[in-house]
Amino acid sequence: MRKAAVTAVSTVAGVILLLSLKPHQNPAPDMAASPPSSGAPGASSSPAPTGHRPSNGGASGTYTGSVMNTSYGPVQVAVTLSNGRITAVKALRTPSDRPRSQQIAADAVPRLTQEALSAQSAHIDAVSGATYTSEGYTRSLQSALDKAGV
Repeated sequence: MRKAAVTAVSTVAGVILLLSLKPHQNPAPDMAASPPSSGAPGASSSPAPTGHRPSNGGASGTYTGSVMNTSYGPVQVAVTLSNGRITAVKALRTPSDRPRSQQIAADAVPRLTQEALSAQSAHIDAVSGATYTSEGYTRSLQSALDKAGV
């Protein structure tokens, strides 16, 4: 009888514990593009491409992606292409209003850049702990690649 009571109490406690856990919520960040503020370094109100498309079809030059607003601040990148291949990605804007945001961006951006260079696209994995920065980075990168036509 005692074993049955312990089992019942344990089962009830387990069910209560499971029901009290909150489901993981992943609120979608505001990733809508907005024009950069006029005073931001490296920002321009018309991110026109500075490259050209050679006769072989691959774009070359530097293309600036749209500013992506995240919950922690704006993210913007520029991509440099040579004959349609990504040769460099430079972060123009990253979340920087808080020391923690600066630290996260300082860790995540080099990793995202290396992945983009390896993948030769914006289809890269997010950096753990920097989800919003990663999403802003990849969306801005895709915007730049779209402007380049690749």
